[in-house]
Amino acid sequence: MNDNNLTQVWVYLSASPLFGLSMTLIAYGLAQRLYVYAKGNPLLNPVVTAVALLIALLLATGMPYKNYFDGAQFVHFLLGPATVALAIPLYRQFGKLKQLWLPVLVALLAGVTIGGVSAVGIAWLLGADTQTLLSLAPKSVTAPVAMGIAERIGGIPSLTAVLVVTTGIIGAVLGTRVFDLLGIRDDSVRGIAMGVAAHGIGTARAFQVSAEMGAFAGLAMALSAFTASLILPWLVDLLLQHAA
Repeated sequence: MNDNNLTQVWVYLSASPLFGLSMTLIAYGLAQRLYVYAKGNPLLNPVVTAVALLIALLLATGMPYKNYFDGAQFVHFLLGPATVALAIPLYRQFGKLKQLWLPVLVALLAGVTIGGVSAVGIAWLLGADTQTLLSLAPKSVTAPVAMGIAERIGGIPSLTAVLVVTTGIIGAVLGTRVFDLLGIRDDSVRGIAMGVAAHGIGTARAFQVSAEMGAFAGLAMALSAFTASLILPWLVDLLLQHAA
């Protein structure tokens, strides 16, 4: 087959919505195999590796992101049902949750507040402009909610989305190691911390460790998104008034 025929085949495949879907599934499959081969090394988190593979593919082929997402949106659609399905493992931990409702509530309030204030405060000290500060505030909240909060308070939703994904990846890669260094062994505590700090990507990593850790991470992810949508707009307004 000559180069012209190969080019025609590529143009045909890249225009198909199924191409983006297929590449997403293949990239994640390869990333998962690599993760298992490396015996669960957090630096080879499947989400991180799959994202890197897809970025390399898009850059190498020059394919517009929109063309890729025409197919990948089918995976994106499943995010909603997957989030709802987190209720199943959480139900299995319901007995323990009833005993821990007060610590969970305190952890949520502390995590959302400290996560937003610390990000904005550090960026402010480094000289970031106001719009960047507002985009940083909801970085630890799951992406759809974080983008809504950013738009509400005057940030840049697209920048917030990038920061959310970056935060989740860092949390998934480093979270379990940090817990081990701090001597935190209880999977319910580890799960809550991971869900609050690293949202969906952190929750996926938590399920790789244990069902209990994943269940509490899913709970923390959902409740922290709800809490952040109530607290962060008010908190950011207060900080801006104080700065002014």
